[in-house]
Parts: sequence; C-alpha cells; structure tokens
Amino acid sequence: MNTLKVKHCSACKMPFGCGDSVEGKECWCNDFPPIFNPFDIMDCLCPTCFKTACSNKIDEFVATITPETAVGNKASLLPETANIIEGIDYYFEDGNYVFKPWFHLKRGYCCKSDCTHCPY
Repeated sequence: MNTLKVKHCSACKMPFGCGDSVEGKECWCNDFPPIFNPFDIMDCLCPTCFKTACSNKIDEFVATITPETAVGNKASLLPETANIIEGIDYYFEDGNYVFKPWFHLKRGYCCKSDCTHCPY
C-alpha cells in the first residue's frame, strides 16, 4: 500500500494529498475515469485541476462522437462503476440531475427516455 503524500499541483501550485490513505482508501484520483495519463500533460494535479483536465479531455472526445459512432465507443468499454461525478457525468438543473453525453456513452446504449444529451 502506498502512503498519502503531500504534493503541490503543477497547475495551481496548491498542496493536496496524493496516494492511498493509511486507512486503506484508494487515492481520490481512482474515482475518475481512466481516460488519459495525466503525466502526458504535466505532473500531478490537485483534485480541482484534475477534474478540469479530465472534463476537458472528455469534452474533446465527446465532440468527435456522432450517432453513428456512439454505439461501441471506447467509453462503453471502460469498467463499470457506480461512481458518478458532478460536472463530468451530470450537472444539476432546477434541482434535477441532467446526465451529460459522457454518462450516456459509458452506458453504451440509448435508454429511449428522450434524454437531453443523448448521443445516440
């Protein structure tokens, strides 16, 4: 098991905890989809900057998707998780969850509920 280390974000320079906790909880970055290696961009990022970088990468991917390419897309091949992340998988509008295209692409099919951001 790793130990929690204090690092400084390479983007905003703020300190943050990095690594698995002593109590055995996995690092917070494991909650995010494994869509890119952050080291391809820069050194470690804090949770806020990592979420922004992840969201930007997802938006770039989603922009390439058409209804024809949505079925069988690489997001649907990611390991299933019950964890959904505000700002990446959904946002709130008038107190309701609104699922973003990334959430639908991970599911891998259209649920026929006429969702606002359905890419299928």
